[in-house]
Amino acid sequence: MALIEEREDGGRTVDKWSDSAHENISEKMPSIYKSVTINTSKEMTCFSDFPIPDHFPNYMHNSKLMDYIRMYARHFGLLKYIRFQTKVLSVRKRPDFSFTGQWDVVVESDEKQETLVFDGILVCSGHHTDPYLPLQSFPGIDKFEGRYFHSREYKSPDGFLGKRIIVVGIGNSAVDIAVELSRVAKQHIRLLVIFYIYIYRPLSQAPTVSDELPFHIISGRVQVKPNVKEFTETDAIFEDGTMEENIDVVIFATGYSFSFPFLDGLINVTNNEVSLYKYMFLAELEKPTLAVIGLIQVVGSVLPIAEIQSRWATRVFKGLSQLPSVKDMMADIAQRKRALEKRYVKTPRHTLQVGHMEYMDEIATLLGVKPNLLALFLSDPQLAMEVFFGPCTPYQYRLQGPGKWAGARRAILTQRERIIKPLRTRITSEDSGSSSLLPWLKMAPVGLALLTAGLAYFRHIHHYDA
Repeated sequence: MALIEEREDGGRTVDKWSDSAHENISEKMPSIYKSVTINTSKEMTCFSDFPIPDHFPNYMHNSKLMDYIRMYARHFGLLKYIRFQTKVLSVRKRPDFSFTGQWDVVVESDEKQETLVFDGILVCSGHHTDPYLPLQSFPGIDKFEGRYFHSREYKSPDGFLGKRIIVVGIGNSAVDIAVELSRVAKQHIRLLVIFYIYIYRPLSQAPTVSDELPFHIISGRVQVKPNVKEFTETDAIFEDGTMEENIDVVIFATGYSFSFPFLDGLINVTNNEVSLYKYMFLAELEKPTLAVIGLIQVVGSVLPIAEIQSRWATRVFKGLSQLPSVKDMMADIAQRKRALEKRYVKTPRHTLQVGHMEYMDEIATLLGVKPNLLALFLSDPQLAMEVFFGPCTPYQYRLQGPGKWAGARRAILTQRERIIKPLRTRITSEDSGSSSLLPWLKMAPVGLALLTAGLAYFRHIHHYDA
């Protein structure tokens, strides 16, 4: 097995990569297991000015997503601006920061350090780098004689054949790993998925998405259990009094925490909470030349959100978009925190939760690229219909305003064709006839959508009149 990485010159570097079932991953480096397939569709995941190729599957394996990112970088000539294999040691304000907004950045490459000066900083380290492993919550784990590790170290089911396994967690990673390992775990013991986070009131938690989990539960390959009360040398005792004996492996899919040690205390993190305007800007920074990108939890794809955040941030850096006053930004931060506490159960998982389209529209409005549907209906009814009734794909944020892209209209009007293309893997004599039905199939939901929109509008008006 080889880990292939892009070089700045467009070439490749091949490093040795262990093929073990789980690995000790370098600190502060994100990690995924080899079978990961994204659970957001390609049309909702792509960057707004570069559609994913139509022959790519709608839900891509991680290798396909990596191929797309490489294609994007090459298409826009980005590789020449990127320094790979470079570690950022510190980011600090320059002595004249109040006037220039510039930063001293200390980096290390090939065991050599240097200091560089930058006009703006985008912090894109994400929130899946520091594994959260709450061993203090599991009495007896210190004397457990089997193996245990965080899900971040899991790579593949190799090496787990016939093992008795417990997966602690109920998030997407926990479910994926449980399903995958259930195919190789010891049959008569089954695989156990532990609810580390309990079930609360409806819609008060971010959902876990898995097509395969229901079948594995009803077939008995995955058993859902309550939390672990205690571990012994070989067994797990659950809170309902049941016991699983002779456990070989415990995988803790208990989430992540995050920090910014290279910022020297500039951004404080407490219980996975940060005080950032729109989850991006420090309200009291003298010059708005630092922004955090992708520090959000969302039911949807983070790529288009990170992109639109970056578009807005760079305009703020250049002085083309203005931030509100410190007072207004602090009030917005406080209001957003209250709204989160009201809607979601207070857990580390929900401190960064945002609604996908609501947040995209919010940033798009600040950037000046949210489509004007009324104007669109008057000037281009066909496009307006697809924007209003079709999927909320990122191309709509390239129709107008800064960064307008001439190909956005076509990308929107052909998005359904790209969805269908990978499903048509053979040519039949019926293709010509069935294709003529496509416009009717497209319009079938319109009547229902109009009725639904009308009812929603009536309820909205009625609510505010009341």
